[in-house]
Amino acid sequence: VAGCDEAGRGPLAGPVVAAAVVLDPKRIPKGIDDSKRLTAERREELFEEICATSSFAVAFASPARIDRDNILRASLWALARAVRALPEMPKHVFVDGRDRIDAPCDCDAVIGGDGLVVSIAAASIIAKVTRDRLMSALALDCPGYGFETHKGYAVPEHREALDRLGPSIHHRRFFAPVIAARLKHYPETAEETIEPDLFAVDGEVTSDISATI
Repeated sequence: VAGCDEAGRGPLAGPVVAAAVVLDPKRIPKGIDDSKRLTAERREELFEEICATSSFAVAFASPARIDRDNILRASLWALARAVRALPEMPKHVFVDGRDRIDAPCDCDAVIGGDGLVVSIAAASIIAKVTRDRLMSALALDCPGYGFETHKGYAVPEHREALDRLGPSIHHRRFFAPVIAARLKHYPETAEETIEPDLFAVDGEVTSDISATI
């Protein structure tokens, strides 16, 4: 049985990171919980313990895919890709939220699952820590936005930097604050503010990555 969850639906910048975890029933780390209920230090500790005792995989939906498909579709795609990247396909997968995913096994969506199903909680930790580390790395590539502190979320400091500096290549083009900053700094892109019909696009976006760790 696998649990899967994602981190990063709400931010204005960076990818969505999805994780799928199959816990070893004999070696489940103590204290696993919804990542939002844990301190950053405890998440890091549990991340290392889960990596050492479990089978898991991560997948990334890039800002390009989010722009193309919308945030919900991109998130579900990443969740399904994480499950498919597991070393061995599980017989059943539990996914956090209302929506089932396109997985080659039985699947149940569990609302509030990161607080109810331990394997989903483990996946939430893997996804959150992976994304936080990635955003800290992107801060080195794009200094000035504060990615290392707010991880791309729409806090006042991020909105101020976005208004002052304009969007970076890591920002999601069709999120409203990014549109406003883009029009301020690049008014010639006004025609791009209306999102096209992206649901019919089936091609791959080359900047997406999935990995088994």
